[in-house]
Amino acid sequence: EQEYFEFVVRDWVPNMTKLGIQPVDAWYTIYGECPQILTAGTAADAGTMHRILASDDWLRQRQKLCEYVDNLNQKVITATGGFQL
Repeated sequence: EQEYFEFVVRDWVPNMTKLGIQPVDAWYTIYGECPQILTAGTAADAGTMHRILASDDWLRQRQKLCEYVDNLNQKVITATGGFQL
């Protein structure tokens, strides 16, 4: 897990910000049958988010992330405030 957290701090978060995604939440679950780590980020608008997620830069970052995680899922939702599943 230490390597994962180092990757997130040194690579993932700075690159998400450069791409235009502002990290807003991160949750770590230590007990239960649910995803261990959940994160959220926002973009200027839905179109911007979809363009980012279709970019080669995003795909490269996602591939790097997959070196540290299993069963990665992502989804785009309309932000309403607070953490949303």
